[in-house]
Amino acid sequence: MTATQTSPSAPPTSGSGESGGPLSRLSAQNTGLLLAWLLAVVMLVLYLVLFAARKSALPGNFELTSTVNNAVPLAFAALGQTFPVLTSGLDLSVGGVMDVSNSLAATQMGTGIGSILLWTVLILLFGAATGLVNGLLVAYGRLQPILVTLGTLAILQGIALKVLPQPGGTTPPLVTRTLSNPDAPYGLILVAVACALWFVARRTTFGMRIYAVGNDRTAARARGIPVRRILVLAYVTSGTFAAAAGLMLAATTTGGDAASGDVFTLTSIAAVVIGGVSLFGGRGSGIGAILGAFVLTLLINVLFFASIDPLFEPFYEGVFLVLAAALTALAGYWVRRRRTERSQG
Repeated sequence: MTATQTSPSAPPTSGSGESGGPLSRLSAQNTGLLLAWLLAVVMLVLYLVLFAARKSALPGNFELTSTVNNAVPLAFAALGQTFPVLTSGLDLSVGGVMDVSNSLAATQMGTGIGSILLWTVLILLFGAATGLVNGLLVAYGRLQPILVTLGTLAILQGIALKVLPQPGGTTPPLVTRTLSNPDAPYGLILVAVACALWFVARRTTFGMRIYAVGNDRTAARARGIPVRRILVLAYVTSGTFAAAAGLMLAATTTGGDAASGDVFTLTSIAAVVIGGVSLFGGRGSGIGAILGAFVLTLLINVLFFASIDPLFEPFYEGVFLVLAAALTALAGYWVRRRRTERSQG
């Protein structure tokens, strides 16, 4: 697999002798993303059918808006997770960053606009600083990402408990109304912003180099790409998005909980996998990760309206994740095999 990009907007392909038309090449490069769209559509249809069967009516604006709002924190966390994963890394500190962000938002933010803006900036900077520490240890300390970010996660969980020893505090009403209003489509706007941020980042030099580093780190270094700097920026980006996700979680829950972000550590990775981003790096899309977040959110709704015992929900979620990952892997294998057969034929 080469370290260069075939175009500014498409992930690199695995060979130069690939044949087929533009549509064939496009589908081959975006197999994971196409599957993410398919899973999202399937889950949405199931949700609508089960909701209608239970309520004898389709979900209204309130239900749909609430579903989108509930997916937004995970969407931002998954989008941030995409960057280190594309470099063949992993960020397990996402949940800890969200814990601290949530706790600070619920305890330190005042009701005035000045206080809200100040603490929003400080919380985002905190997330970026955490990512900077992770990135420096991974890139320059040559430590394994999973060990570094697992240690950071434990430290952040302790900080969050220090800030907010027990659930409480209040998210400023202005933040709640702005980021999580069930009567307004702010969630959709935030998702659109997340998608726009991905498209912008993907077309920058940083975005293209992320794919190059994930594909072949040695080749990227040989072509003059500052691999260590790219790794650091990937974790800084992840930390910043995780902090933003923590703010949105605080807006959704209207209060603080030092452990509320813990679950997002694994679900952000699950969303990335469902979205077709390769854990081996170099292939995938942030849009797929966002779709993966919506798939997981809709899955919870589907299990609820299917009258599944809440005690067994984790079991079904695990089964779904394994099947989705297996489907993505099989589809990728099939596409690579077809591509090889065409090039040899």
